[in-house]
Amino acid sequence: MKLSVFAPLVVMIAIGAGLGVGLTNDPRALPSALVDKPLPDFNLPPVRAEDRGFKHDDVKDEVALINIFASWCISCRIEHPTLMRLADEKRIPIYGVDWRDKREDGAAWLAAFGDPFELVGEDQSSKLAIELGVTGAPETYVIDRTGRIRYKQIGPITEDVWRQVIEPLILSLEDEAAS
Repeated sequence: MKLSVFAPLVVMIAIGAGLGVGLTNDPRALPSALVDKPLPDFNLPPVRAEDRGFKHDDVKDEVALINIFASWCISCRIEHPTLMRLADEKRIPIYGVDWRDKREDGAAWLAAFGDPFELVGEDQSSKLAIELGVTGAPETYVIDRTGRIRYKQIGPITEDVWRQVIEPLILSLEDEAAS
């Protein structure tokens, strides 16, 4: 028999093996190429005229969160109570980036729902969002004391996500810095 007779069988086995490996991956996990890389340089204008903007140098020597949100984002409303609680507890500095939004809409959203952010800048042109690889709002980045991105949360930070994923990472980063 010729080997060409077995070629379709070999191809089917290879496809089956590839699919089998693919099914073991978490479909919700979208790895970020920026994890363990430095936070990109940026300088965003303020959302509210009376505030100052938000720039790269504002996130220094501290473990912090950078949250991408927008007034048009329904899921941002889901995570907002968790962000407000964290801000009230002063657990971790949270910085905001109002993404692809009109400045007045972002300011009105913060006035209506509360402002959990140390500083908030607007990224109407998506320049920072593109550099961060934002795929949608909300997204949150955990930044370590050296200014490196250590984790990217896609979707809302719920109480469960906070307790099970982000808080343990933050505790680990704080312990890392202390030793």
